[in-house]
Amino acid sequence: MTRMQLSRVHRVATPIALLSMFAASAALADDADRDRDREAHWVGTWATAPVSQAPGPAVNINHQTLREIVHISLGGEQVRVRVSNAFGTAPLIVGAAHIARRDAGAVIVPGSGRALTFSGNPDITIPAGAIAVSDPVRLDALALSDLAIDLYLPGDTGATTSPLTVHTGALQTNYVSAAGDFTGSTAFPVASTRTSWLFLTAVEVTARGAAGAIVTLGDSITDGTRSTPDANRRWPDDLARRLVAQPGHRDMAVLNLGIAGNRVLNDGAGANAQSRCDRDVLTQTSASHVIVLEAINDIGFENLLPAQAVTADAIIAGHRQLIARAHARGLKVIGATLTPIEGSAYFAPATEAKRQAVNAFIRTSRAYDAVIDFDLVTRDPSQPTRFLPAFDSGDHLHPSDVGYQAMANAIDLRLFGDRGD
Repeated sequence: MTRMQLSRVHRVATPIALLSMFAASAALADDADRDRDREAHWVGTWATAPVSQAPGPAVNINHQTLREIVHISLGGEQVRVRVSNAFGTAPLIVGAAHIARRDAGAVIVPGSGRALTFSGNPDITIPAGAIAVSDPVRLDALALSDLAIDLYLPGDTGATTSPLTVHTGALQTNYVSAAGDFTGSTAFPVASTRTSWLFLTAVEVTARGAAGAIVTLGDSITDGTRSTPDANRRWPDDLARRLVAQPGHRDMAVLNLGIAGNRVLNDGAGANAQSRCDRDVLTQTSASHVIVLEAINDIGFENLLPAQAVTADAIIAGHRQLIARAHARGLKVIGATLTPIEGSAYFAPATEAKRQAVNAFIRTSRAYDAVIDFDLVTRDPSQPTRFLPAFDSGDHLHPSDVGYQAMANAIDLRLFGDRGD
């Protein structure tokens, strides 16, 4: 073969070789994508929004063990927890910690538990204003199951940690032991019970594929006020059950960051939504979506505290701030319309006009990536400023269990993607 012929062969073969190289590279990239999908990553499966509570006889924990019950949304093979001293002005000492599957009441499933460590140590001192994340442990945490997290506090929290970091109105019975370290005890010696979560703010699990978390930012209607205690009948719980029951959809956890009485613009029951957005929304592990249901208290407080009256425009500006900050972190932000208030102490012609104005913004401004129309779903068609009677808990402000379920049923699960995304 002459040099000229060899040159012709090279000119013909080179594009074919390049195409083969490109195909091989694409195949390697596809394999890498599949490997990443198979890799486990951390996802928040339960969370609550902490507030500051002054100490008193009912909240002092002195050389006692807390057993706190949480109902997780997404399951996983490994777990870790967050313990918070966000509002403490002195260090919080955790002498020991433990996690297990809950059987019933304060009883855990025998053999299911694991001791928790922090940076390899069985105890930890959490500085004022800080959080601690436990080391991972293997635990068969099933979707929609109850976990029991034990925290042994060797000091007097009322004397050493004031004020306490809590979530009041948990609608969940939690347990305080007699004096001593009872972390991991199957037979837990209950000295008292509480319906608040103390210091515990999040549980995370390992998940695979495109699993993520939906953060629900709201007030008492998200917190589940007037739903049945110990039954997990808040609308975020109902949404989590729907997601688990739809296997074609993307695996998504639901994190409830509602605070009863919370407002967009002013502090009161917890810091205002704009102030707490970073801590309660933007730091949630693997969060991809946030549903915002906030402002009914901004509107209704006008009737209770006239000096704190705010305009609809100011509320809308606050919503725009929440949207901008969530978008800056890459979250999809979904706005939820405000539910009816006629018959409650919040109702007046002026407050109803503000509610309508805020709802019009949520529905029509296109500021949100999507809209869930909770108002349309829960209102009485014959009297749209009131709840449908079956959905009214009785105070004309908060839904009943049936009303919360209707809210969850109104959410289009396609908003969160499917397994093909």
